[in-house]
Amino acid sequence: MIEFSADLVVPTDPNRNIADLLADRVRDTPDRVLFGLPDGDRWRDKTAREFESEVIALAKGFVAAGVRPGDKVGFLARTTYEWTLVDFALHYAGAVMVPVYETSSPDQIQWILSDSGAVALMVETAAHDERIAEVRDQLPLLGLYWRMDEGALDDLVAQGAEVDDDEIDRRRHLARGDDVATIIYTSGSTGRPKGCVLTHSNFVDLAQNAYVSLSEVMDQPGASTVLFITTAHVFARFMSVLYIHAGIRTGHEPNTKNLVKTLGSFKPTILLAVPRVFEKVYNSAEQKTEAEGKGGIFRRAAKVAIEHARREQEGERIGPVLAFQFKLFDKLVYGKLRDLMGGRVTYAVSGSAPLGAHLGYFFRGLGIKILEGYGLTETTAPATVNVPARIEVGTVGPPLPGVGIRLDDDGEIQVRGINVFREYWRNPEATDAAFDGSWFRTGDIGEVHDGYLSITGRKKEIIVTAGGKNVAPTMLEDPIRANPIIGQVVAVGDQKPFISALVTLDPEMLPAWLKTHGESADLTLEQAAKTSAVRDEVQKAIDQANTRVSRAESIREFRILPTEWTEASGHLTPKLSIKRAVILADFAEDIEAIYSTPKDVTSTIAVG
Repeated sequence: MIEFSADLVVPTDPNRNIADLLADRVRDTPDRVLFGLPDGDRWRDKTAREFESEVIALAKGFVAAGVRPGDKVGFLARTTYEWTLVDFALHYAGAVMVPVYETSSPDQIQWILSDSGAVALMVETAAHDERIAEVRDQLPLLGLYWRMDEGALDDLVAQGAEVDDDEIDRRRHLARGDDVATIIYTSGSTGRPKGCVLTHSNFVDLAQNAYVSLSEVMDQPGASTVLFITTAHVFARFMSVLYIHAGIRTGHEPNTKNLVKTLGSFKPTILLAVPRVFEKVYNSAEQKTEAEGKGGIFRRAAKVAIEHARREQEGERIGPVLAFQFKLFDKLVYGKLRDLMGGRVTYAVSGSAPLGAHLGYFFRGLGIKILEGYGLTETTAPATVNVPARIEVGTVGPPLPGVGIRLDDDGEIQVRGINVFREYWRNPEATDAAFDGSWFRTGDIGEVHDGYLSITGRKKEIIVTAGGKNVAPTMLEDPIRANPIIGQVVAVGDQKPFISALVTLDPEMLPAWLKTHGESADLTLEQAAKTSAVRDEVQKAIDQANTRVSRAESIREFRILPTEWTEASGHLTPKLSIKRAVILADFAEDIEAIYSTPKDVTSTIAVG
C-alpha cells in the first residue's frame, strides 16, 4: 500500500465559516474588484464592498421571507453573477443551499428537493418553472418559491429593508466549521444521486491552503477569470469561493457559444475548464486552418509546440532548429490562438476528466500552463493538483496541503483530509460503504510516480474479457475522443471475446471536416456515419489508441451510432462525463449486434 500526504500550510480554525472569507476580503481590500458584470460590449466592475452590500441586502430578504437558520434552500439557475450572490446571501442568512443542475429532469429535481428536505426554491427562468410545475405536488415541504426572471431578487431586497443589520451579523456567525455548508447531489452516473454533505471547514480550510499552493497563479498582476462551467457542480463552486478569498476578478458566461467573444472582451489570466473545452479549442483551430488550406502548417506547429514543451518539462536541450521553429510558429500560429482566449491567459485549471499529455504539452507550448487536478464532489473538488513550480503533464499532481492520498493493494485511490465530505445525506449505509476508517474510497484507480498521482481508470468500469484480460476503458477512450469528429466513445467487451467500441460523431465539428474531405457539409449524422471518409477517420483514431495497449486490450471492432450523447439525452453528466451504465443499457442491442455474428474482427465497422 502506498500512502503520501502534504502538510497544512494554513492551520484549521473550527470557528470559521464561508461567510468569513468574504468578510475578510472586504475588511482587507474593500475596493478590490471582485466581479465584472456584462454591460453591453463592456464589463462593469463590482468591488468587494459593493458585493457584500448586495449580499447583506439579499440575505435580509431571505430572513424577511421566512428562511430560518439551517433551512435547506434549492437553487436552479445558470452560471451568472447572481448565482454567487445568492450563494453568499444564503450563507449570510445562515441557510444551506442545495444546488440543482440546470439540465436536471423533473424527476431528478423532485428527488433532490425531497431528499434534502428543501423548504424553499429559487429558479431562474420560465423553462425551469415548467419543470418544477410537473413535480410541485410531490414536494409538500416546499413553501417558499421565487423566480429570478420575474424580479425575485429585487423583491426580496425590498422585502428585507426593515431587517436589522445586527440580525444578519448574528446569523452570519452561527455556522461553525463542522456545520453543513451545502448538500451537493452527485451527478448520478451510477444509480440515484446521493447528497454529499460538505461542511464550512471543507471550503474554508481547502480554499486557504489551495491559495498558498497556487499563489503564483492567484497573485499574478490583474488576475482575473471567466466562469462558464456550471456553478452547481462542486468544481466551479469551490473555485468561486477560492476566487473571493484570493481577490480574483471574476466574470461569468452561461452560454458557451458566446465563450470566444466573452474571453476576447474580458481578457482573463486564468481559465477553469473541463478537458472537452481544450479539445474543442484545439480541434476548431485545426479545422479552421484545414479549411483555409493551411492544415499542414497547423499540424507542424502543433508538433513543434508539443516537442518544445516536452523537452522543457524534462529538462532536455532545446536545439537551435527547434528553437527557431518555435519562435516562427509563435508568430504565425500560437499568438493567434492566445488571442482567441483573450490574449492574457497564462494558467488554466483542468479537472473532471483526464486531459491527456498531447493537449497538456500543446497548450504549454502556447504559453498556457494547464494545471491538471483530480477530485470528486466528495472531496470538495480538488484533492491533488499540479503546481506552477513543477508541472508534470500527464499527471494530476501532488496532494494539496492538508490532504492525504493512498493506493490500496488493487490500486484504488483513497483520500482523507480537510477536503473530505462528512457523509451522504440521510444515507448511512452508503456513507459506511464509502469509507475505510477515515479514508474515502474514490473508486478510481491510479499510480504514483515521484509524489505525483496519475489516474488510470475507474474500479467499477474495468472490463474483464472472456479470456480474463482486465482492460481500463478510459485508457482507450480518452485518446480516441480527442479526434475532432468524434463526440464520445465507450469501450465495451465485458465477458466478450474481444474489446469493441460505440462511437458518436461531433455535430459541431463534423460539417467543416466533411467539407474539407470531399463530402457534403449537410450530411446528417446517420449519413455521415456511412461514408468511407468518416469510417476511415474513426478507424485511424482507434488504430492510434490501440498502439498504447496490448493486442488483447485493443479495440477490434466499432459501431458508429447515428445519434448524439448529451446531458439532455441522459447519457452525459453535467460535467460531461459519460454515464456508462445508462449507455450500456440503452444501446445493448447495438453491442449485441457486434458480437452476434461470427466475423473477422480486424477493423470491421458496423454503422447504426
